[in-house]
Amino acid sequence: MIKRHFFFVGAAVLLGLMVLAAVLRIALADDEKGGGQGGPGGRGGPGGGRGQAVAAVTVQPREFSDTIQVLGVARGRRSVNITSSTTELITRVLFADGQRVAAGTPLVELQANEEDAGVIEARARLAQAQREYDRYSELAERGIAPRVTAETAETALESARASLTAAQARRGDRIIRAPFAGVMGLTTVTPGTLINPGAVISTLDDTSVVRVDFPVPERYLGQLRAGTPIVATSDAYPGQSFSGRIALIDTRVNEQTRAATARAEFANPGGQIRPGMLMRVSVRQGARTSAAAPEAAVQYEGQRAYVFRIARGERGMNAQRIEIEAGAVENGFVEILSGVETGERLVGTGLNRIQPNAPVTIAGENQGQSQGRGGQGAGAPRKAAP
Repeated sequence: MIKRHFFFVGAAVLLGLMVLAAVLRIALADDEKGGGQGGPGGRGGPGGGRGQAVAAVTVQPREFSDTIQVLGVARGRRSVNITSSTTELITRVLFADGQRVAAGTPLVELQANEEDAGVIEARARLAQAQREYDRYSELAERGIAPRVTAETAETALESARASLTAAQARRGDRIIRAPFAGVMGLTTVTPGTLINPGAVISTLDDTSVVRVDFPVPERYLGQLRAGTPIVATSDAYPGQSFSGRIALIDTRVNEQTRAATARAEFANPGGQIRPGMLMRVSVRQGARTSAAAPEAAVQYEGQRAYVFRIARGERGMNAQRIEIEAGAVENGFVEILSGVETGERLVGTGLNRIQPNAPVTIAGENQGQSQGRGGQGAGAPRKAAP
């Protein structure tokens, strides 16, 4: 029973302390409010009327453009898979992975025993035909043999020459050569590998100039043409861009996507862009100069955009909430089509803490003015009276 009484007494004391703390807090808040409005250090006193300190930005003209951003795939100016047209054993591999080769460079040699024998046979027949032609030609000139015999020997000689050319061509087909200058890819074939028709021996790419094909929506076809400059970026090289130009726009529009394929060309002297890379292509068109403000100075509510313009009123600076017509957003700046003019100052940050027509002060300017007034009043020496 005594413990219960002690519990009730303790609870009552605690409740009384809580009520006393609440009363003191309300009283202190009233004192601070009264001192802030009427005291010498309050907003209503001699040092008041300053409002919230804000950072100011100036509306300035900037260059904007409408940008079309699409994805494309990089391809070499010329790319080919090195294959064989026949089933045969590889006797020699004459290139290294990643080697830069010239047009016509031998790459792979196939087994050619039968072709070598055919060349030897054709040369022997050509030599025999040449001897017969020389002999009958000399006899015909001396009148011993008829002229028609010399002409027949001449025909046999030309036939033998053609047979040798054909045999050498068949032998040449056993050597696979580079069709154009470029860089060889990786290969897995070695001497002794049996290669089948169509099997890829290696790849060859001309990467001195890279082509990027990308779709262009049909609504932009009237604004783009061959020669239009473009910029492309890749995830492989963050922060780096590649400049090129549109080389050609396809004559047909895809009926499903309602877009035409455009082909752009990029100089690639260092070989950074590789065939097959995904490229982000940006096409700028409609360049213009307009008033602009940083993105942080623009507040969006649904489809509308607002800024706080810093204007001078009867009691100092205040923030006027102005609706603007926003245009393109580029490089951290918003294009302002209407609402404010170039040269006007706006609240740069903290728009959510500003109320319309609330008094504000520009942070940098206030500090400079306060230091100037302090230097003239307290810190400046007074001239002694004569």
